[in-house]
Order: sequence, then C-alpha cells, then structure tokens
Amino acid sequence: MSAVLGGKNIEGAPSGGGLLAFLDKERTIASPGFNRWLVPPAALAIHLCIGMAYGFSVFWLPLSKALTGPGITACAKGVLIFGLALPSLAEFTATDCNWNISSLNVMYTLFFVFLGCSAAIWGGWLERAGPRKAGVVSALCWCGGMLVSAFGVYSHQLWMMILGSGVIGGIGLGLGYISPVSTLIKWFPDRRGMATGMAIMGFGGGAMIGSPFAVELMKNFSTATDVGVTATFVVMALVYFVFMMAGAFSYRVPATGWKPEGWTAPAAQVSNTMITQRHVHVKKVWGIPQFWLIWMVLCMNVSAGIGVIGMASPMLQEVFGGSLIGVGKKFVELDKGQLTAIAGVAAGFTALLSLFNIGGRFFWASLSDKFGRKMTYVIFFVLGGLLYASVPASAGAGNKALFVGAICIILSMYGGGFATVPAYLADLFGTQMVGAIHGRLLTAWATAGVLGPLVVNGMRDYQIGLGIPREQVYNQTMYILVGMLVVGLICNLLVRPVADKWFMTPAELAEEKRLAHDKAAASEVGAGPGAGGTTPAILVALAWAAVGIPIGWGVYRTLQSVSKFFN
Repeated sequence: MSAVLGGKNIEGAPSGGGLLAFLDKERTIASPGFNRWLVPPAALAIHLCIGMAYGFSVFWLPLSKALTGPGITACAKGVLIFGLALPSLAEFTATDCNWNISSLNVMYTLFFVFLGCSAAIWGGWLERAGPRKAGVVSALCWCGGMLVSAFGVYSHQLWMMILGSGVIGGIGLGLGYISPVSTLIKWFPDRRGMATGMAIMGFGGGAMIGSPFAVELMKNFSTATDVGVTATFVVMALVYFVFMMAGAFSYRVPATGWKPEGWTAPAAQVSNTMITQRHVHVKKVWGIPQFWLIWMVLCMNVSAGIGVIGMASPMLQEVFGGSLIGVGKKFVELDKGQLTAIAGVAAGFTALLSLFNIGGRFFWASLSDKFGRKMTYVIFFVLGGLLYASVPASAGAGNKALFVGAICIILSMYGGGFATVPAYLADLFGTQMVGAIHGRLLTAWATAGVLGPLVVNGMRDYQIGLGIPREQVYNQTMYILVGMLVVGLICNLLVRPVADKWFMTPAELAEEKRLAHDKAAASEVGAGPGAGGTTPAILVALAWAAVGIPIGWGVYRTLQSVSKFFN
C-alpha cells in the first residue's frame, strides 16, 4: 500500500485523499464557467500582506527605544562593511541595551536576499505543487516569522527577530511573490502585462496599507513601559494570515488548453517573433544567454531605483534645505525645529513616491501589452537615464517641481520594471514554467538590494568625507546610476528570440505537464468549491471589495501625508 502524505502517494501521483489533499494542484483546476477575474484579487490578498516588507521601517524608531529606565543606553555599534552596518555579536543577544536603527536596517537586506534565494530554489516546486500550496506555505512563513519576531521583541533578542522576519519571513516573501505569476499569465494570455501588473502592484502597495495600520496599532498598545511593537506584530500576523489563506484558497488554475473566449494566440512568426508558443524548462535557463541578459536588465533597473528610494528623503532635505519651509538657509544651518519641519515635508515626498511606485507597476506593465516588453524597457532606460542626468541640474537651479517630477517618474519605472518582467519571461520562455524561471530571475533583485544601497551610500559618505557641500554630494551618484541604466539598455537591446535547441520537445512537455498534474478539465479530479456553472457576479464584486477597501484606505492615508508636501 502506498504511503500517503498530502494527497500524493510515494510515486508522486494524485492519491485522491489524505489530510492535505485539498492543497494539491489538481484540486484547484477551474471548471467551465469560472470567472478569471476572481484570480487577481486572490493574488492581491497575498501581495498586499507580504508587501509590508517595504514598511518595516515604522518599527525601527520604537524598537530603538524599547527599553526604558536608568542606565539604559544604546548597544555598542557593530561594523560597517561596504556601507552596510552589521550588528555586533554582543548586540545579537544583549538584553540590557537598546538596538541601533542601523542594525535593524539589516532586515531590509535579508528580506530581499532571502526573497530572491527562496524564489530561485523553490520556483520549480511551485510550478508542480500549484499556487494554492505555495500560498499556504508563504502565509505560514511570513506570518509565523512575525510571531517569532514578536517573541524576539518581547524577550529583547535581536537574533530572534532577525531569524523570524528576516530569514523565515524572507522565505515566505519569495514564495508569496512568485505564487500568482504563472497562474495569472495563463489566465490572461491576451493581457499578460496587465495581469502581472495588478498583482505586483499589490506588493508595492503593501507598505501603503501596513505602515499606517502598524502605527495605529502601536499607538493603541503602547504604555509607559511598552512601545507596543510585540502586540502589533501578533495582531498583524493574525490579520495577514487570514487574508493570505483566503487568497491561497481562492486560487484556481485554468485547464490545459483554456483560452479567453474569442481570443486567438498570435502567430509568433508573423506578429511578434519575441513571443513564443513553445516552452523552456527551468533547469535549462542558467545556460541561456537571454536569461542572463534579462537578469542584468532587471538588476540594473532595480539597483538604480533602490538607490533613489533609499536616499529620496535625505536628498530632498539636503538639496533644498530651508527652502522647503520658506527659510533661506542651507540644511547645515537649520536649527532643530526647522529640521523637524522639513523632515515632515520629506515624509510627504516619500509618500508621493510610493504612489508613483505602485501606480507605475500597473501603468507600465499594461502599456507593455501594447508596446512590447523590449520597447517598454528601452523607454525605462532611455527616459530614465535622461531624468537621472537632469536631477543635478534641477537641484542646482533650486527647481523643486522639475526635481520632484523627475524622481516620481523614475520611481514609476522602477515599479514598472518589476511588473513587466514576468510577461517578458513568458514571451521568451513560454508559460509552462514561467513562475520557476521568474523565481530564478529574482536573484537579480537580491543582488540589486545590496548593490544599489552600497553604491549610493558609499558615494555619499565618500563625498561628504571630501568636504563637498551636502546639496552637491548626490550629483556624481546620479551619473553613476545613469551608467547602470546604460548597461541595462545595452543588455536589453541584445535580447533576441530564444534558439530552438532550448525549448522542450513535445515528449518533454508532456512529461512536465504530467509531473505538474495539468489536467484538461476539473471533472477529472472532481469538482471543488465554486465548480460548475457561471461564477456569480456578486462573488467577483465581494472579492474585489475585500482587497479594494484596504487599498482605498491606504491611498487615503498616503494622500494625507502627500498633502504635507504640497502645503
């Protein structure tokens, strides 16, 4: 008798039973009449939760003051390696001193390193296990990691917080990020860019919702002796778990051969040689030149964008100084009250950038359906290079409108790069294993997460050390970022259709479909929830309301912050 675990026997074939059988991919195949517009809100439910990774900075200041009382000081600072501040070994386990903000910032690096690594390692498993199982594992890792972090804050153990959110949570980020990619592309072959843009827009918008939510929770839970972070982590973990599980259980995959009514796949040899109807196996991509060219395209675009995100607030303050509040003084001449005032203006600027980052993900990815992915990236690099190069001139002239406009468009293209690349991969490598290939490509993001801040912070510190005025220390950095975009442009222009030798043969594709449990119809494994008939319109409306209401609240709160900038 075959041993059964999770609905599969030891040969890997569906067992038809088992405690976790409902997570199997074949249980998620949609029946005729299923409305594909139910899938994007499922993806958004997960991405809006894991996108809080961008908003973790709201915890740093409270955590740096978590311990109170006589004799409590900040922990001794660790070491600075290539511009990255690493905690000292003593700080990892110290319970009698407050953590340094620079040490807590290590979490950002861990988020994106583990996101990229986990997506690359388990992307192939995801294609065969299906988005529902991957979404559940993502929820367990991301929310479970937050609970581990909560205990780390409660016991004041920095290593436990970093392990919880940085490592375990980072793995959940990777699986949650790529879980809907392949599914959405298969549901929307006619609008690949728009579909992935909707989901990945959610990752950019996670902090827009999560950050003010966390601030309100900390206000509610804080006392004279407790900054409220522990309880906030617990509540957010529970809320996110409900949303992520709802999203995971709402995933459906289309039956093999499904296509939108009235749509015909374009003939690659006639309409667009950059869009293939064949499929590449993920195990081959490391050896394909086009993969590495797109890897460099993403890495350069993200490195430049992350560099701007990381320095946007201090750059605005140091470049324009007192003019932000109508005072004719440079940044170094301002008093404490004036510095506080311009910090509030800069916070509104940062909120404005977040809106462009989010909106750009949907706008540019949707536009790529019309222009093509390659041309869209040409726009990113050419227009982006011109805008980066214009920043020193607009800053030197004191023209805030041109400066802010350039940075906003730059950030829209930074977000657009993330949202467009899954469709680019599907065009070149096919849709069968695009989620796994996308997972491997995200190692470029992990690399950029280190490279971008390293270049920007290193150049800033170097130029300040040379005695260059603060309002001018970013000029050379901008030109370096232009150089990165030039490298990305060259790589993008070199992308050509994939050679025939890399595609799977019909026999290899049939075997991969068997291993992935692709079925021609849901009836082969039995109808699941929502199967049969036409999806009720009210169900679609409720699904979109479930994600739309939090997004609307987040936009409202963000616009409140933006108003400080324009006032």
